[in-house]
Amino acid sequence: MYLSKTEAAVLPTTLVAAQRPTAPPAVERRIWPMLGPAFVAAVAYVDPGNFATNFSGGAAFGYTLLWVIVAANLMAMLIQTLTAKLGLATGRDLATLCRERLPRRLTWFLWLQAEAVAIATDVAEIIGGAVALYLLFGVPLPIGGLITAVVAFVLLAAQSRGHRPFERVITGLLLVVGLGFGYTLVGAGVDLGGVAGGMVPTFEGSESVLLATGILGATVMPHVIYVHSALTPGRYGDAVTAGRTEGGRRRLLRAQRLDVVLAMGLAGLVNAAMLIIAAQLFTGGSQADTLEGVHAGLGDQLGTGAAIAFALALLASGFASSSVGTHAGQVVMAGFLRRHIPVLARRLLTLAPALGILVLGGDPTSALVWSQVVLSFGIPFALVPLLWLTSRRDLMGGWVNRRITTLAGCLVAALIIGLNAHLILGLALG
Repeated sequence: MYLSKTEAAVLPTTLVAAQRPTAPPAVERRIWPMLGPAFVAAVAYVDPGNFATNFSGGAAFGYTLLWVIVAANLMAMLIQTLTAKLGLATGRDLATLCRERLPRRLTWFLWLQAEAVAIATDVAEIIGGAVALYLLFGVPLPIGGLITAVVAFVLLAAQSRGHRPFERVITGLLLVVGLGFGYTLVGAGVDLGGVAGGMVPTFEGSESVLLATGILGATVMPHVIYVHSALTPGRYGDAVTAGRTEGGRRRLLRAQRLDVVLAMGLAGLVNAAMLIIAAQLFTGGSQADTLEGVHAGLGDQLGTGAAIAFALALLASGFASSSVGTHAGQVVMAGFLRRHIPVLARRLLTLAPALGILVLGGDPTSALVWSQVVLSFGIPFALVPLLWLTSRRDLMGGWVNRRITTLAGCLVAALIIGLNAHLILGLALG
């Protein structure tokens, strides 16, 4: 039956509305605006600790450890997907769920080691920002550390206006890091044969194992396993309700996985670019032993522009990752202990060791590398509970891991624990 325009005009508006196709769900219709949490987490994967370990690894062993960066980035994608899914499925973060479902003594232990991880994270971030300010403006390292801490505190204030402003600021700083190394990589060039050889898993002595562990610790960051699970609840609307249907879960997971792949993919490219640049320009030399040496070497070989790009990338990394690290510390304490302390007090607590290293004249680059080794030791204490929780159907419902996913996660955990054990044994035996 066909209606004229005049006949259609006198029909009840409800009938006319009923003839219109319904709009697709918001989750399906607007994927791109839902991106953001993984980009906040990705900043921690290109923090100043990555600069130290990646440049040291590339200068000492050429392309040999490139496969470690690639493997660590794939692990990061799996881990961040699981932690984001945990927040989506339960509406709670990893630390809170550990407190609710684990014995009290174990919860306190997990909190203590998470605080140690937070301190090691801040060592890398504060030192990195301080070194960048010194390279750019000649600011003394202790003063630069204080400036970095203050800027991170200011960036955290963006959270008071909602998640979007904070995510945009952090993503913008992440892009500065990416553009800086993209510019430098074009000047340094790439040896495709070296890249192919670097994709073959191998080590060159115990020192390469130490650096590989540092790269792993700098790439798979335990504190963002906690913070990412706290960013997703409420981020996609009432995800718990929407995820009760297969179609709803599929749409939410598609948005979340796209977020992780884009963010972690960018972080992985930046890490690979660092090692490639070092392999191209510094192999066999000692310039990459320190961040100051890398800065000077880039200026000598590629010009002032490359040196400035490196320093700006380091500064953006220090500012962004420091604010994310402070936020992670708040999430950890609130989740494990159900307690909050002022952000300023939290900042001072984790700032003290980093400033102590700068004031006492410690080697910033060595401190960065060893901080990443400490972070690597902290990964299993976040990863094992994550795997346990996401494999429980009584908690996750339809979001529960597939067996192959849990198996892959267990293999990742076993690899990390095995690498750490090998490092400890090597250090013990000299």
